[in-house]
Amino acid sequence: MNALRPTALIAEDEPLLAQALRAQLAQQWPQLQVLAMVGDGISAVRESLALLPDLLFFDVRMPGQSGLDAAAELAERWPTHAAQPRAFPQLVFVTAYDHYAVSAFEAQAVDYLLKPVETARLQKTIERLQQRLARAPDAFENTLEQLRGLLAKGTSPAAAPRLALLQVDVGHSIALVPVADVLYFEAADKYLRVLTAEREYLLRTPLKELLPRLDPDQFWQVHRGTVVQVAHIAAVQRDETGRTTLLLRQRPETLAVSRLYASRFKAM
Repeated sequence: MNALRPTALIAEDEPLLAQALRAQLAQQWPQLQVLAMVGDGISAVRESLALLPDLLFFDVRMPGQSGLDAAAELAERWPTHAAQPRAFPQLVFVTAYDHYAVSAFEAQAVDYLLKPVETARLQKTIERLQQRLARAPDAFENTLEQLRGLLAKGTSPAAAPRLALLQVDVGHSIALVPVADVLYFEAADKYLRVLTAEREYLLRTPLKELLPRLDPDQFWQVHRGTVVQVAHIAAVQRDETGRTTLLLRQRPETLAVSRLYASRFKAM
């Protein structure tokens, strides 16, 4: 980072709001260079990896991928093992007022701005960002911990009652699969793969809707699209780059663990 000319990327699907934020930043922080503005989460990840900005202003709700999911993917793919690794960008989420979203951001000490962005609030955020950029970069693990907390809490109301049985389509009938028999869940396009020791089922419920109804002591999220039952983990392996994979009981495949969740297994 050039201390005099920090850089930023704005991801916002409403062009007028994106332009307004850019104009406010230009007025209140003239030294800041906005490298790009994009309108969806997938483009936000792609352009962030290409440009490596110092700051990210991510709208929470965007087409294709939410701002939170985009930040999580970016954290997973950020080039920390490059010859000259760049510090992970400072994150600011931009959101319409939502009680659960705001509570989650405040609980994880994540910067956020409410739409429409007020001048005074933006100035406070800018001051915090300038202080952080002037110091040594925050530990990457701190950012991962914040994102893990946001993903775990979600931005929705409290969890529904725990599931004991899953209703899955099998041909022209419906099978009842005990949740206790599931080794792991894996997101696949519009479906959720449900893997037991004997077979695989497909469930139409998205993982983000199912996760709050699973016991967090029994089912651990190990990747953005994978949740595994802890009792069925046979071994944890790490390669020379630090990547973590899981070996399962009663299933031959291995499961990749993302950076966001690798700390769960450090003591194992």
